[in-house]
Amino acid sequence: MADLQRLRDAFRTSLDLPADTPVDELQYQDNAQWDSLAHMSLIAAIEDEFSIMIDTDDVINMSSFQEAVRILGKYGVAFNE
Repeated sequence: MADLQRLRDAFRTSLDLPADTPVDELQYQDNAQWDSLAHMSLIAAIEDEFSIMIDTDDVINMSSFQEAVRILGKYGVAFNE
């Protein structure tokens, strides 16, 4: 499975979204289900999925799907479909 799809699935699962929900434009403030508890669940899911440890500053700054893509690039995760 492409890394981008793995990230999409992590977002959908952590935020309890239907499997067909588009998440590429998802932002923290635009989604009621993405609260602080769901955010920590999302971070844990991403760390598990990609076998990385995300720094605190990056946890705080991960405010959208696109920002997650950018941040994960710092950890050597290459996104291609």
